[in-house]
Amino acid sequence: MSVPVVLVHGLWIHADAWQPWIAHLRSQGYDPVAPGWPDDPATVEEARAHPDRLAGKGVQDVVDHYAAVIRGLTEPPLLIGHSFGGLVVQRLLGMNLGVAAVAIDAAPIKGVLPLPFSALKASSPVLLNPANRKRAVALTREQFRYAFGNAIPAAESDALWQRWTIPGAGRPLFQAASANVNPRSETRVDTANSARGPLLLVGGGRDHTVPLAITRATLKQYRKSSAVTDLEVLPDRGHSLTMDDGWPEVADLALRWFEKSR
Repeated sequence: MSVPVVLVHGLWIHADAWQPWIAHLRSQGYDPVAPGWPDDPATVEEARAHPDRLAGKGVQDVVDHYAAVIRGLTEPPLLIGHSFGGLVVQRLLGMNLGVAAVAIDAAPIKGVLPLPFSALKASSPVLLNPANRKRAVALTREQFRYAFGNAIPAAESDALWQRWTIPGAGRPLFQAASANVNPRSETRVDTANSARGPLLLVGGGRDHTVPLAITRATLKQYRKSSAVTDLEVLPDRGHSLTMDDGWPEVADLALRWFEKSR
């Protein structure tokens, strides 16, 4: 039986951006699915037309949604998440809901302290206005270029922005920003769980939104667990690494690691 894979997207990107991954994973004998976040519209166009449907969702809402998806599968899946999706798959793995997880340029979990300037700038379109906690906020072409597309040609960044971007719920960013002063933060992960499956953290060396300092600090949070926790750095990649022209490198890296860790 083929191994199921659950793909989890992050803020500002529609789940359909995983379609190339789905085709590739199927060609490699896996059984992938890429559900959207709870209540996400079925298309990019519909999501842009109805941002209210995206607003107000917090990290726990997203975790519960994907946990329900996983419990409907015939066996525990490989979890692959990008950005806030990377945080979500760490939560799910810590709950023993996956056979393994790959967290790509993952948003910071509770306990991660570094906050580089570029990460603040990338999230500033949301965080500068407290009212955005209850809204869904879209990125402009220029904001996307800084947060996602800085390591690729401008024309490619613009094409990705036009094809895949949707408004992103503001609430998860506020939750991440306040995580270390909130003992019940929804970004907390059971990092001490030694019974969980293997975890791979992937970091892009040119990522503005989740700089390597955040990914390396995330790795340190797992020091009390004896479960496998690995780090792979892609020095020349930015936050768009799961959907720009170099995505096959990331997908194949994840699959090689998974096959080796089984």
